[in-house]
Formats: sequence, structure tokens, C-alpha cells
Amino acid sequence: MGAKTKSIKGAYKIASVLFKSQVEDLQRESLRLYLIRQLQRLKAQKFSIVKKYGIATSEEMEQLYKKKMLAEKDSWEDFFELDNIESEIEEIEKILAGL
Repeated sequence: MGAKTKSIKGAYKIASVLFKSQVEDLQRESLRLYLIRQLQRLKAQKFSIVKKYGIATSEEMEQLYKKKMLAEKDSWEDFFELDNIESEIEEIEKILAGL
């Protein structure tokens, strides 16, 4: 191994130690921004479904089924999608709270 290679490797080691916390901050911030974008996308999807049925949550939609005020035939897929979206939103919000 030549002197130049040792010098480059040594400089890389020093830089990685000095900038490790900055890299970790960058990774954390990148993850936070990604999750925020995902959250926005999911909330937009949720809004589309709840607006369609005049409800706020999948629980309200379920109540409409129980009261026979909503036909399952045409809305069942939306119900499951809404329930899944709400679960994903809840999970992302928990992760964001921990960052």
C-alpha cells in the first residue's frame, strides 16, 4: 500500500469520525421528511374516501353498515382501504413522534 493510499484512508477515517454526527442528523432528517411526505399522501387518500361517504373515520363507516345506511356491495373496498390508511397514518405519526 502506497503512502498516497494510506494518506487518503487516514483522511477518510478522520472525516468519518468528525462528521459522523452530521451524517446521522442528515439521515434522521431525510427519514423525517420522507415520512412527512408519506403522511401527506395518505391523508390525501383518506380525505378522498371520507369525503365520498360524508364520514371522518372507518369506524363511522362501519356504523353506517351496521345501521344499514350504506350498502357494502359498492363500498367494501373503500372501507378496507380507509382502515388500512388510518393504520399507516397512526404508525407514521408514532415514528415521527419518536424522531
